[in-house]
Amino acid sequence: CGGSISDSSGMLQSPYYPGSYPNNADCEWQIQVESNFRVTLTFRDIEMQSSTCQNDYIEIYDGPQHSSPLLGRLCSGSFPTYVSSSNMMTVRFHSDSRYSYRGFQAHYSSIPADHNTTLLCLPDYMHAVVSRDYLQSQGYSAQMVTLNDNRCKPTVTSQEVVFNIPYHGCGTIREENNDTINYSNTIKITSSGHIIKRKKNINLHISCKMLQKTWKQVMYAAEDTIDVNEYQFGRYDMNITFYDSSAFSQQVRSSPYFIDLNQNLYLQACLHSSDPNLKVFVDTCVASPDPRDFNTLAYDIVRNGCPRDSSYATFYSPYNHFARFKFNAFEFMSRHPSVYLRCELVVCRLGDYSSRCYRGCSSRSKRDTSSAEERVDVVVGPIQLREGPAQSG
Repeated sequence: CGGSISDSSGMLQSPYYPGSYPNNADCEWQIQVESNFRVTLTFRDIEMQSSTCQNDYIEIYDGPQHSSPLLGRLCSGSFPTYVSSSNMMTVRFHSDSRYSYRGFQAHYSSIPADHNTTLLCLPDYMHAVVSRDYLQSQGYSAQMVTLNDNRCKPTVTSQEVVFNIPYHGCGTIREENNDTINYSNTIKITSSGHIIKRKKNINLHISCKMLQKTWKQVMYAAEDTIDVNEYQFGRYDMNITFYDSSAFSQQVRSSPYFIDLNQNLYLQACLHSSDPNLKVFVDTCVASPDPRDFNTLAYDIVRNGCPRDSSYATFYSPYNHFARFKFNAFEFMSRHPSVYLRCELVVCRLGDYSSRCYRGCSSRSKRDTSSAEERVDVVVGPIQLREGPAQSG
C-alpha cells in the first residue's frame, strides 16, 4: 500500500477496503500534482479502532511527512476536507496488532493556486514570476522590480516579470542547516525616489530548500505589506546511462541494449544541477523483466549500498555529480526477453560524512536527520540478450 501519486485526481483507501484492513499496516501516499496547484483531500468513509486515534489512525501532512506540518490526525467521526498550501500532500495510514475494521476511503483532486506570484525550483536556477496585473493593483510598474543584485535583469513580457535566478550568482545566498540546503534571494519592488513616499516597498523573499525527499520552494512578502505564500515541490533531474567499457568514454545509445550473458555492464548515474556542493550515491538497484513491477519477479544487484550480486563493483568518478558502477548480465536474462533496472540514487551535501552518501553499506535504510539528502528513483532499460552464440564481454 502507499506510493507516489501524480494524477490530478483519484481515490485513496485502506488496504482491502471495504473489507477489514490488515494489522500492523503502515502505508504512506505522497500526492504531488502540477506546480502552482494545490491538493484537496475529502474523506468519504472512516471506520477504525477507537476514537482516541492512538492505535489505528490516518495522518495528513502539508507536504513530505518528515518536514511538513501535520494538518490532522483522524480515525472516526466526521468526514473533513484538507487543502495543502503546496502542490504536495502526504497521507499516512497506521494500524496496530489488535482489532481491524473497514478502514477509510478518500478522494483527492488538484485546484489552481493564486497566480499573482509563482516559483519553480529547477535544477540550475530559480524561476520566479510576478504578475504585472498584481504589480499594477499595488500601484507599481514592472520597471520598479529588481533583484538583490540589480545587474541581474528580469525578462518583462506583456503580462509578467520573469526572473531566472542561478543558485550561484545574482546575490543568491546558500545556507546549510541540520536537514536542509537553503538557496535564497530577494525580489525588491520599490517606489520611485520621491521625497514623500506614499507606498511601502515590497520584498518577495524567494527560497528553495532541499529537504529529505524533495525540493521545497517558498516565496513570501516581508515588511507587513502583502502576504504572498507560494510553496512548490519538485525533484532532482537525474539519469543513468550505459557505457561500453570501464573507461566510461563511449555511451551506449542504442535501445534496447543488446548484450551477451555474463557481459560486464557499465553504468553512470548523473545529477544535473548547477550546485557543485552535492554528491551522488547509488543506494539500491533492482532488476525486473517488467518496468512497472519491481516486486513480483525482481533481482537485487545492490540494496542499501550493500552489493547483493557478486559481480557488482563501483568505480572512481572524477566528478561528484557522477556515480559509476558495473555488474554482469545475470542468469534470468536467458528466461525473459527484456530486463529493466530501477535504481534509487541519493543526493547529499558534499563533505557531509554523516550522510548516506559516505556511509556505504548500511544493513537497514533509515532516515538521516543529521544531513540533507534526497532519494530519486530512475528506471533504465530494456536490456536484451544478443541472439547467437555468447561472446565474452
